[in-house]
Amino acid sequence: MATTLLGTKLGMTRVYNAEGVSLPVTVIQAGPCVVTQVRTADKDGYTAVQIGFGDVKPRRSTIPVMAHDAKAGTTPKRHHREFRVVAADVAKFSLGQVLTVKDLEGVLFVDVIGTSKGKGFQGTMKRHNFKGLFASHGTERKHRSPGSIGSLASNRGFGGGLKKGKRMAGHMGNERVTVRSLDVVRIDAEKGLILVKGPVPGPARGTVEIRPSVRLYKPKAKKVAAKAG
Repeated sequence: MATTLLGTKLGMTRVYNAEGVSLPVTVIQAGPCVVTQVRTADKDGYTAVQIGFGDVKPRRSTIPVMAHDAKAGTTPKRHHREFRVVAADVAKFSLGQVLTVKDLEGVLFVDVIGTSKGKGFQGTMKRHNFKGLFASHGTERKHRSPGSIGSLASNRGFGGGLKKGKRMAGHMGNERVTVRSLDVVRIDAEKGLILVKGPVPGPARGTVEIRPSVRLYKPKAKKVAAKAG
């Protein structure tokens, strides 16, 4: 049963594995999440499970959200997400069911989805790693400029508009980012913590989504196949 959880990124630290190797890990407070809706093929046209995470004061919520969560017998939740499940697993979920980090026990690799830190308006050197112009005599106060853009004036090669996808200065960050196939280093069921190897998008105290990996590299896929076998 593939279970997706919502959680809070607490920060990074280091832990030692059984071989005594120091690993950089991100600590995530995963769940508890409440099943607020179960979608079926007969009623909704597809099978999915909606979960709610994070208590919110009723005066800071809305009446439709409060009524929606009340059907599941829970208080208003701040965040709601859906994740698809196969038709055979829909019966394993019910309204008001509480999902915790225990439901991820046995999972070797996870995908973590979050919103990256916003950087505001940035130039091409910071946003796209441009090298800039020559830092020598003859370059006059334009060392960090992107250079000529006339060769990509439009999709036809000429005209007044820029070609779509041209890398220029603009808004950076504050977008949905998925980090795939992170190793699950440790799960603390009592405290509701999951430790994953490597960085996770977003700031500390930010909300993230944790799901079992949907696409693995060959070496990691072999580990999963070996465990299942």
